[in-house]
Amino acid sequence: MRTPDSASPADRPDPAARPWMAPADVEVPAGDDVERVVLLSDAGQAVGTEAKATVHHRADEGGTALHLAFSCHVYDAAGRFLLTRRALGKKAFPGVWTNGFCGHPGPGESPAQAVLRRAPQELGAEVSDVVEVLPDFRYRAVDAGGMEEHEICPVFRAQMHGDPAPERDEVAEWCWVEPAALTAALAAVPRAFSPWLVEQWQQGAFEAR
Repeated sequence: MRTPDSASPADRPDPAARPWMAPADVEVPAGDDVERVVLLSDAGQAVGTEAKATVHHRADEGGTALHLAFSCHVYDAAGRFLLTRRALGKKAFPGVWTNGFCGHPGPGESPAQAVLRRAPQELGAEVSDVVEVLPDFRYRAVDAGGMEEHEICPVFRAQMHGDPAPERDEVAEWCWVEPAALTAALAAVPRAFSPWLVEQWQQGAFEAR
């Protein structure tokens, strides 16, 4: 849990301003209580919003519009990596083993702020010491059922004290693993993991520790 003296990304600006940080670029209807994600142009400019529940589509039905997300690698005090298995009810990539948690910033919310908000909602625990490790990560991937993910997705690392107590509709299973064992598995059997975790490893997300 973050102590009053520890720094939080929500307390200071992101290291570099990103195009999607301009709330004026995103209009939300007054009184709207729908959870929304920020839609992006190919250059990363915020161009609108869409309900989170409807933003993902099958590749053979036109695919998913590029939108803003985040991905967070969670470590414990011993330096072990939190590996989670996505719930079987997930719309995209159900049942796939991946990093601690992912999510979508809302309009006007930075990815770093979304990390702090989303951790208790998904993992049932707060995280601290949030650091951005791949600020410009983006990927496009289609799961075995044809559902597409298409995101600009800054990657963070964070620390958790104690074990998670995740929501069942978000996480089916979880375990702590040594980073060296995980990277060996990613190299040997990449198809056993989410494509974004494999790409993040290939782009050096683990080397930033």
